[in-house]
Amino acid sequence: MMNTKILMTLSAVTLALAGIALTFAPEEILLTISAEGTPALILILQLLGALYFGFGMLNWMTKTGRIGGIYNRPVAVANFSHYAIAGLALMKSLTSVSDLPTVIWVVAIVYAAFAVAFGALLFWNPLKSQN
Repeated sequence: MMNTKILMTLSAVTLALAGIALTFAPEEILLTISAEGTPALILILQLLGALYFGFGMLNWMTKTGRIGGIYNRPVAVANFSHYAIAGLALMKSLTSVSDLPTVIWVVAIVYAAFAVAFGALLFWNPLKSQN
């Protein structure tokens, strides 16, 4: 049986922390990945931070509900879509650009793990494991 409360809590905390960091420290994040920050890019990172924080709050609020199979399917689909698409984009960048910072590898691994977990959650029936 998959413990969805742990998965949703880990996802919520990860997204909320990323959202707070992107919202309040976009310049520092850009320095970490050796990128130059323009005012437009900093604004985009802050907007991305708001999106991550909001998504984290969604996961936090649904962490105690039944998730899997048909239960809370929109939440599971949204999480799977987010993590799978972003994970694929990260993997593509890592295979095509050789000098990306190590932090990008760490983020890619985290995204891949969440993508697999939420993918499994989509096709898992929580009622079967209770019988």
